[in-house]
Formats: sequence, C-alpha cells, structure tokens
Amino acid sequence: MAYGFIYICLAMITAGIILLFCMKIKHNAALRKIEAYTAKHRDYFVYVQMHLHDDVKLQLPPGRLDRIEADVIQAKLMEWIEQLKGEAREKLLLLCREAGFVERDIRSLSSFRKGKRIEAAYRLGGMRASEAVPQLLKLLARTNYGPLAIIIARAIAKSADQPEQIRDMLLQLLASGKPIHALAADILLETRLDSASLLRRFLDDPEPGLVKVALVAMWGQAVPSAVPTLDRLVGSSEKDVRAEAVKLYLSSNPVLKDATIAQLMNDHEWEVRAACAQALGRLHAAGSIPLLAEALKDDNWHVRNYSAESLALLGEQGFETLCQAALHGTGPARETALYRIERIMAKEGNHEEVEQMVDFNKKKLLYDRYFGGAKPSKRIGKMAGVGGDYTA
Repeated sequence: MAYGFIYICLAMITAGIILLFCMKIKHNAALRKIEAYTAKHRDYFVYVQMHLHDDVKLQLPPGRLDRIEADVIQAKLMEWIEQLKGEAREKLLLLCREAGFVERDIRSLSSFRKGKRIEAAYRLGGMRASEAVPQLLKLLARTNYGPLAIIIARAIAKSADQPEQIRDMLLQLLASGKPIHALAADILLETRLDSASLLRRFLDDPEPGLVKVALVAMWGQAVPSAVPTLDRLVGSSEKDVRAEAVKLYLSSNPVLKDATIAQLMNDHEWEVRAACAQALGRLHAAGSIPLLAEALKDDNWHVRNYSAESLALLGEQGFETLCQAALHGTGPARETALYRIERIMAKEGNHEEVEQMVDFNKKKLLYDRYFGGAKPSKRIGKMAGVGGDYTA
C-alpha cells in the first residue's frame, strides 16, 4: 500500500509538471500569434486611424479572421474607443458591430466558464453594447459583490442607454450593504447618458442610497439646477444624506444666514457640524467666530480641529480667539487651540507673498502679547500676558 501510494503521488506530480509545460507552450504560442497578427494588420490599423475623421465608412479587414486574430483587432479598436469621443468613437463602435465582436461576446455571457463571462462583460462595456445591458443586469444579479461585480457594473454604466438601467445597476451594487457610495458614484460617471440630468433624477429618488451616490458624484460636477434640491436635502432625516448635502451646499459658497449657521453648528450629527466648521473659514464668515470658539469644546475631534482651522483663517480676530482658548480653555479645547497656534507659528519665514507676510506678522504680534510676556494692549482688554514659551 505504501509503495502504491508513492507511485500514485509520483504519477500525479509528473502529470502536473507535464500539464504546466503544455500550458506554458500554449501560452507562448498564443503570444507569438498575437505578435504576428499585430504586424500583419499594422497597415489596416494605419488605414483606420487615417480615416477616423473623414466622411467615409470604415471597412472591415480583408479575409476571414480566426479567434486570436479577431481578438487582436478588437483589442486595438477598444483601446481607441476609450481614447476618442464623438463621431470617431461612433465609427469604431459601428465597426465592432459589423465585425461581429458584439454578437460573439453576447453569446459568451451564457458560457459555463466564469472567466469567459467576465471577459465578455468587460469587452461589451468597452464596445458600449447597449443591446447587452439586459443580460449584463441578470449576470450582475447572480454575482456576489466583489471585483467581478464591479467589472460588470462598469460595463453596464458604459453601455446603458436608459436611466432606469443605471438605477437598477446601482441598486444591485448597494444591495450588498457595504459603504461603496464613492465607488458607485465613480461607476455612475462613466455613463454615456447626460450625467447632470441623472444626478438631478437621483437626488429626488426615494431610495436614500441613490441620493447619497448622487451627492458624492456631484463633487467636481457643475450642476447649478441641483442647488434647490441640496437646500431641501440639508434637512433630510438620513444622517449620511444630510452630511453629504451640507458639504456640497457649503462648497457652493452660499450666503449663509446667522440662523442657518447656528442650526448647522448645533446639529446632532458630528459630520454636519464638522462640515459646517470647515466651511466657515473658507467663507470668511467672521460673524461666526463665537460659534467656532464654542465648537472648540465639541466632543468630536474633527469638529474641534476644523473649528480651530477656520478660526486661523479669520484674520486677527480669529487668531486672537485661539489665543484666548489656549490660555483660558481646558482639556481638549486648550490642546486643539495650542496645536493650531503652534502650526501657524511654525510657518515663520515660509511666506513668499507680501500679504501673507503681513498677515503672519500681525498674528505674531498677538502671539507675543499673549505668550511672550509683553503687556496687553487696550484691545485685548482684561487679558493678562503670560510668560514662557508654549510652542514646545
């Protein structure tokens, strides 16, 4: 029995080695064929490039193509499709359909081999095959969330010609329950459809997940017509939706009323308070200094840090508020104020523009009055100078 077991193991090892060598030989032969077909069709590729922008219909390559030869031409056409837009891209898409590449890959979606189905989905997305979207949606529904599902979702986003198809794809992705809204937004923006109208549509969708995806996708997108919707979503009952809406709303540089600022700075979700505190310095809302000073005592580190950062951006008055918090504050408020002051003072000599140098010198005078032992000015009032160096 022992000898028999040894012989069986040796036979399996030998068979495995032979199989590996066969696979290696097959792979090398395929690479040689790809190189040969690339060289063979070099003139055809030049012909396609020369006539992409001409008012002529592109012709298929002459002769019958075998599988590897068709793959070489399809890969080159897909590479150009990703790089080009407009009429040139449409010509290449039509050429892929006439060559039978789209039809072949749609048949491959029904293959028993998982790898072949995923490769077909990737190529169909590259060729913007709208006729394959129904099958791709069914394939996505059968695929658990992971890299393969993301490949299929991108293919659907590139190929879809109806907003409902994009919506179905996003809902299937979000059904995994994972925090993938940023990834879903990135996939959404690959669509051929009008992204601005899609974003407006999803902002009004009853599904909170789609609303959040639209809010994330709007970063860097100019959608002026969505501002009224943002104003409404600022009061949403969904925490994540409200936080993203506040960030976007504040990034549009609105003219904020004191009551609105106070409401946002006292929101029960720290994400909303942090977004508001971060925006107030950028908006130069000097009237919000008392609220930012109070926010230095917030329980959340992000809120305290963004409040100190905004106070540092609000000129002498904001910096003086930081100095007062560093002297009279306690616990986290004092530590946050001291940290921000040290960061500001560490930038001495790093200012190239005159305005930056003047602003820093004003802050340095305030710093010396509070921490350098100088007598306080009338402007500081009843604040006493404190000796010692607190920059360490």
